[in-house]
Amino acid sequence: MLNQDLKEKMVIITGASNGIGLEAAKVLSNRGAHVILAVRNQQKGEEAVVTILEQNKEAKVEALGLDLSDLASVRAFVNEFTKRYNQLDILINNAGVMVPPYEKTKDGFELQFGTNHLGHFALTGLLFPLLKKTPFSRVVTLSSIAHRGATIYFDNLDGSKGYQAMNFYRQSKLANLLFAKELDERLKLHGIPMLSIACHPGITSTNLFKFGKKDSPAFFKKMLALFFQSVEMGVLPTIYAATEDSLKGGEYIGPDGRGNRKGNPTIETPENGIYNKETMRKLWEVSEELTGVVYDFL
Repeated sequence: MLNQDLKEKMVIITGASNGIGLEAAKVLSNRGAHVILAVRNQQKGEEAVVTILEQNKEAKVEALGLDLSDLASVRAFVNEFTKRYNQLDILINNAGVMVPPYEKTKDGFELQFGTNHLGHFALTGLLFPLLKKTPFSRVVTLSSIAHRGATIYFDNLDGSKGYQAMNFYRQSKLANLLFAKELDERLKLHGIPMLSIACHPGITSTNLFKFGKKDSPAFFKKMLALFFQSVEMGVLPTIYAATEDSLKGGEYIGPDGRGNRKGNPTIETPENGIYNKETMRKLWEVSEELTGVVYDFL
């Protein structure tokens, strides 16, 4: 896997200006892939491009603006990408916000559910025709160990009936996992040779640990670096999910250490009952209704 040549492969990574996304962009571009850094902050995206090019002047990387909390921005990103390119081999749904104060997206969704799940649902759906057209493409969606014990609050998705930041983060990460699995099942049902795989980085020292849209306090970063794994290790499940040839679709990749918090990538088995068929179907239908994006499997 680690020496796999990705020349001629086109990759989009959301949230690629720092953390897992940036590290994945470095690794995949080093293997020859053309990597699009889909970023909310264009300046940080350009800085990330410079960082990558400083390490590998031959890297094919560029930053394109994408705000997953704004469906108009998602559509504009897809329009711009499809104008420039006619293939998409790997889509990595990596971006996310974690435990912000209560806030709504421009479209009226609770910020974490709207950004982490609905934004990626819409992005993947709008890119779906291109993914279908590209032989053996794959979609990698990042979940989290925070999904364990989480619930989808179908009667309170916008948080208007009560909001607890961590519970809503956990909901969004469960939604990511269920989306990846449901997408895989629908792909298999329709005989589409595309893979949908979920993964998570364990507990990794990254900028995801932010308080709202503010950066983490310095002491918190030091604690993360001391007790949790590096971003170089945390990115491995993402790279494995994006490039491992033996995967069949529908897998969940995470670290192999205790509690799946640290370690090397392995196929992880979610807890019994996680893949509830009714919940997965309902989440998909609600997501289509809220975003206005309907996947064409025909």
